[in-house]
Amino acid sequence: MMVKHTGRPGYLQIADDLRAQIRGGALAPGAPLPSTAQLAEQYDASLSLVKMAVGVLRTEGLVVGQQGKGVFVRDAAETPADEIAELRAAVQELSVRLARVEEQLATSTERPS
Repeated sequence: MMVKHTGRPGYLQIADDLRAQIRGGALAPGAPLPSTAQLAEQYDASLSLVKMAVGVLRTEGLVVGQQGKGVFVRDAAETPADEIAELRAAVQELSVRLARVEEQLATSTERPS
């Protein structure tokens, strides 16, 4: 696949293709992604474009980097318990903050009768 001039950024096109390969099983859980250089050659794209695409997949939790080893497809069933705890804490904190904001909005928009 080559990056096409469709208006969709090239790094997102690469991320879309890699995501499809992961979801379709062509890149299995635990499998390493090809190196940045290999992907750049495969997609006829710059190294920075490939790095951005892999960054998107990392953010989505589809791949995980291992220092000095490379980037691997994450096993969907392998979401670490500490990550779940962190997410719960973040959601709780956001709920509290949102409640405060809603309260401030409600009191600031009330007009005296």
